[in-house]
Amino acid sequence: MKGTLRVLGIDPGLRYTGYGCIEVDETGTATKVIEAGVIRVPQRKPLPARLAFLHDSLTTLMIDTTPTLVVIESVFVHRERAQTAMQMGHARGVMLLTAEQRSIAIDELSPAEVKRAVTGSGRASKEQVQHAVAALLGLSQVPDQPDTADALAVALAAAQRAVSPRGSGESEVGSR
Repeated sequence: MKGTLRVLGIDPGLRYTGYGCIEVDETGTATKVIEAGVIRVPQRKPLPARLAFLHDSLTTLMIDTTPTLVVIESVFVHRERAQTAMQMGHARGVMLLTAEQRSIAIDELSPAEVKRAVTGSGRASKEQVQHAVAALLGLSQVPDQPDTADALAVALAAAQRAVSPRGSGESEVGSR
């Protein structure tokens, strides 16, 4: 990695989609939080309308934050919740499409990879991730929303991967 990198981490959801955009220097150290929060997807609308809302919200977010890399946490869903897995697949497809439409490099990380990168343990709790994110980013308080903390953790993990000896800085999903 050369120069600074602006990473947009996304914690996907069809109810709450967490996002966190950070700027990272060439050593992989986060230098500042650009923007972080949660997209609250309306629940009383049909799935196509919810997906369109998510697309529009992500498009605006990507225009406003101008990331050089979008990283989406992969979703683990238990086999007994196949319907949830299918809906999350739709949402992840919208996320991938939105980044592709803006010609932004795309990558993805598993929840265990993200937790391991920020806490040292792939089995860390939501609270441990929230506290680790606050410490790593020098935040005065822990992010209120776990979805926001998770998205910032995704961005931090991607930054570490981009500068690690194993990480080439190239996306496994697609690169520009």
